[in-house]
Amino acid sequence: MPSPTSPAVRPPLRLGIAGLGTVGIGAVKIVQRHADLLAARSGRAVTITAVSARDRTRNRDADLSGYEWETDPVALAVREDVDVFVELMGGHEGPARDSVMAAIAAGKDVVTANKALLAHHGQEIAEAAEARGVSVRYEAAVAGGIPVIKALTEGLAANGLRRVMGVMNGTCNYILTRMESAGLPYETVFEEARQLGYLEADPNLDVGGIDAGHKLSILAAIAFGTRVSFDAVALEGIGQISIDDIRRAGDMGYRIKLLGVAQMTGRGLEQRMTPCLVPASSPLGQLEGGTNMVVLEGDSVGQIVLRGPGAGEGPTASAVMADVVDLARGLRLPTFGIPAAELATPIPAQAAAPASYYLRMVLLDKPGALAKVATVLGEAGISISRMRQYGHASSEAPVLIVTHKTTRDAILFAIAQLPATGVVAGEPVALRIEEV
Repeated sequence: MPSPTSPAVRPPLRLGIAGLGTVGIGAVKIVQRHADLLAARSGRAVTITAVSARDRTRNRDADLSGYEWETDPVALAVREDVDVFVELMGGHEGPARDSVMAAIAAGKDVVTANKALLAHHGQEIAEAAEARGVSVRYEAAVAGGIPVIKALTEGLAANGLRRVMGVMNGTCNYILTRMESAGLPYETVFEEARQLGYLEADPNLDVGGIDAGHKLSILAAIAFGTRVSFDAVALEGIGQISIDDIRRAGDMGYRIKLLGVAQMTGRGLEQRMTPCLVPASSPLGQLEGGTNMVVLEGDSVGQIVLRGPGAGEGPTASAVMADVVDLARGLRLPTFGIPAAELATPIPAQAAAPASYYLRMVLLDKPGALAKVATVLGEAGISISRMRQYGHASSEAPVLIVTHKTTRDAILFAIAQLPATGVVAGEPVALRIEEV
């Protein structure tokens, strides 16, 4: 006689999958390949009822003949024979938002990989889902195959979180590490990444830090019990990073990463996604290629490091199906870990904690140029730890300065004063040095 939790007793969990790109097809393949495994681990069969995508005729390298087809994802979301609506279309407006809200209104649980949707409409979605008594799961929205959402909402539920930090965009990490290993300029590696299909259709989503900023805002909401506040994330992309910056950081024992940091301070919630120098010997410094890494710091557990593939068919589909299995098991949690009505509206705060900074500038070959720069820094309250002058090119000399710990405001003030010295060519570059 089967047990009460046997797949033979409980009805199957029926999925409707909207979006049949890389991740959607990956999810279909897992359901087809691991039907017995999913049933054994969740206590019920997991099946697909219907799918939806823009082009029905496209060859997707998967057998879809056994599923109903809906041209309109909203129609798929409200089908009576769908228990879980799986949104894998992307975009934070239009069909993605409309279909998710329709699914919630129809009493369906939702699984999504859509970080932009949650970053822009997370509070609205959470409130609607909790009012309707359904769950919204989104492990695949942050860091691909790394189970960081589960780590925050479940594994670290007994911790007060101190800091969330990480490399959350594999494309940027690929570009920076490729520049270093091959000695190539940014523009060359950017084009290489485009040819390899690593960049979004709008490349600024990647290299401008927007994609990673979406992810950081979601993690911050869970970690600190606040509403998602993507608009308050300080964003700075990697386009200003030169191969010389990478080489000179390496000379000093650092590597440059597009690093996300979120922490609650006495001033409010600090969220920034910016290029930083990190020690080359640290876990973040050793991260290569398209791999992601998230560092979580709790008051009881201390620091834990999660590392793995941040994108791709298999890893992201794995995260999607992990959410499906949790729903099949009956696990139900508030969208961001605590009820939506209890999420605080965060007060945005800029980074004010002192840190050392890397400054790179080009000085004109004029008498007293270095002295004038040192005077400006001194008047801003910035002391110099190390200074290097590199080979001259015509009448200009690249100069690198590493400061002692100072504030971001002091750095910005000093940079604003440098043009008046008449000895600085172009815009100086300032990167925070993050000790991790």
